[in-house]
Amino acid sequence: MKRSSGVRLCAAATVSVLSFALVTGCSEEASKDSGSAKGAKGSDASSSDAKALGAAELQKLIIAKGEVPGFKVGAVKGGIPAKGKVKADDATCDPLLRALTGIAPGTPATDTSRMATEDKKDPTDDATSLDDLADGKFEDAISDSLDLDVTVVTLSSYDGDGAQQAVRTVSDAVQACAGGFSGDQDGEKGKFTKIAKEKSSGTGDESVAFTATNDTPDGPVPLHGEVVRHGNTLATYSTINIGATMTEKAYTVSAPVIKAQAAKLK
Repeated sequence: MKRSSGVRLCAAATVSVLSFALVTGCSEEASKDSGSAKGAKGSDASSSDAKALGAAELQKLIIAKGEVPGFKVGAVKGGIPAKGKVKADDATCDPLLRALTGIAPGTPATDTSRMATEDKKDPTDDATSLDDLADGKFEDAISDSLDLDVTVVTLSSYDGDGAQQAVRTVSDAVQACAGGFSGDQDGEKGKFTKIAKEKSSGTGDESVAFTATNDTPDGPVPLHGEVVRHGNTLATYSTINIGATMTEKAYTVSAPVIKAQAAKLK
């Protein structure tokens, strides 16, 4: 079943910005797994004297243009919101809400973000006139054109055991906030009705993955997140696919993005 035009128009206008406001704005208008990689650039930074990476080194480690097959990589359109402007009504759920908006969990010494957008040909490009897209084909073409993953990647580095503690806050929040929560991003209010743990990618030293669902008048809108620890550096991923949401097709955090980022952190 297709979503209504309200979601389609809202999605088209905001698909470039992966944020809590994307979900709440549209709705108002219409764990731990073992991995193989070891630490940030190789070491299991679990000692209390571990030092965070500098900003310049972190910039070199985050995915860049041409490094993720099938994706365009660049700056986060719209930027990452300030941490203090993204808050859940229950502070226990803050790590989930902030991870979904690209904000690193915990208190990192340094962080940086990129956006990876799946590179697909727009199916409407082959149409020579509106007649070519008559009888429902236009709606199909629009949903197909939006059927692409948009993933925000944030790398953050921590002193001491800050990375481990940050992952723990996310893992604890997935359990504590399973029944959903309300929150606010710079005045935009909204509510997630369900948080579900997902199978993580298995990369890094430990990871936690989850889905946050916002039930709108047009149906459920899922957002997918994962936080992976590589030593004392975290990779936080947040993915949305508007086209998949419109057609109720399952999707997850973009595997090629995780693979490419994990490879740079080995």
